[in-house]
Amino acid sequence: MPKTKLTPVRRQYLEIKRQYPNAIIFFRLGDFYETFDEDAKIVSRVLDIVLTSRSVGKGTRVPMAGIPHHAAENYLSRLIDAGHHVAICEQVGTQPINGLMPREVVRVITPGTILEQSLLPGDANNYLGCIVIEEKRAGVAYVDITTGEFSVTELSGADIRESVRSELLRLHPAETLFPDTLTWGENNTSSHYTEWPAWHFEEMRCESVLKEQFAVVSLDGFGVRGQPLAIRAAGAVVQYLAETRPEALKLLSTLSTYSLDEFMTLDAATRRNLELTETIRKGTTEGSLLGVLDCTVTPMGKRLLRRWVSKPLLDVGTIRKRHDGVGFFFSDGLLRAEIRDELKSLNDLERLVNRVVGGTAQPRDLVAIRSTLGRLPSVRELLPPHPPEESPLGEL
Repeated sequence: MPKTKLTPVRRQYLEIKRQYPNAIIFFRLGDFYETFDEDAKIVSRVLDIVLTSRSVGKGTRVPMAGIPHHAAENYLSRLIDAGHHVAICEQVGTQPINGLMPREVVRVITPGTILEQSLLPGDANNYLGCIVIEEKRAGVAYVDITTGEFSVTELSGADIRESVRSELLRLHPAETLFPDTLTWGENNTSSHYTEWPAWHFEEMRCESVLKEQFAVVSLDGFGVRGQPLAIRAAGAVVQYLAETRPEALKLLSTLSTYSLDEFMTLDAATRRNLELTETIRKGTTEGSLLGVLDCTVTPMGKRLLRRWVSKPLLDVGTIRKRHDGVGFFFSDGLLRAEIRDELKSLNDLERLVNRVVGGTAQPRDLVAIRSTLGRLPSVRELLPPHPPEESPLGEL
């Protein structure tokens, strides 16, 4: 049907959909978010809600499915878990006397760019990953925008795809970017994949983007000299965030590099067979090595333990340092119990502080930060006044 014969609302919707072709548009109409066309069919199937229709012009109807705006978070969670991208289109401004209510997309949510507390896993990082592969080398970057963790590495080897696959299985990103010139099957890991135009991964562009992000004239200080694929992966991540969640960019203050030589290399099959973080039969943490070891009482501790289990150390000195810390608390059950009691009252300070930096904190977040900071002196008082420098307690 010619656009001139469509209703004004339909024309407005089509213009917004044109700008976000790969996202499900939650189009605000009164007290509901409505979805249309193929978006409506997806929403109806994933959320198990009724698929209806709406007139968009004389004699023309299109599929429609809607949800109440006040219950959107619950529905969003299910769509994101299924790997979909969602663009929230709100009514903005005031209703003109003779005209259409202004609407615009206020946020785009993808599996790896979640900032909303209600949608986040509390016991694991929510990583956005990115891979670039060329011949026998690959760049891998990952970021958790809720904590500000941003790291990158460059891999090499004869079976480079298996190395990348193993690293993604270890990281378990919620979403992984890759250039549309790369053939990468979605059965490689459990991550949701997002194919992105290859020009976002061009080296000069990515280097420029990273320099601008961190306000530096050279990237050498980040340890990426001689690692062009790592630079490309990290630069693509920054560009993707600028397009989907620009408010998250202020949360990224630095970039760290890491080497797989620091950790035991475990291929995908070995990780699955060892059941490090999830069981083979049910795919749950309960029953895995992590499930057995996890007696942590804070979200920060849960995420740290998961990273430790996923990255077995190789350096003997670092291993002994960690063992000394464990041994200290194991030998003093009373102190351990007292510290655990204090830690139980702590909120997720890591993510709370990042919400303040990102300008998304609510009053309740500031109250939670104040409460947590108020408890920290009690924790410090329970620890030795002068722990050895080589002990992990010295970091506290």
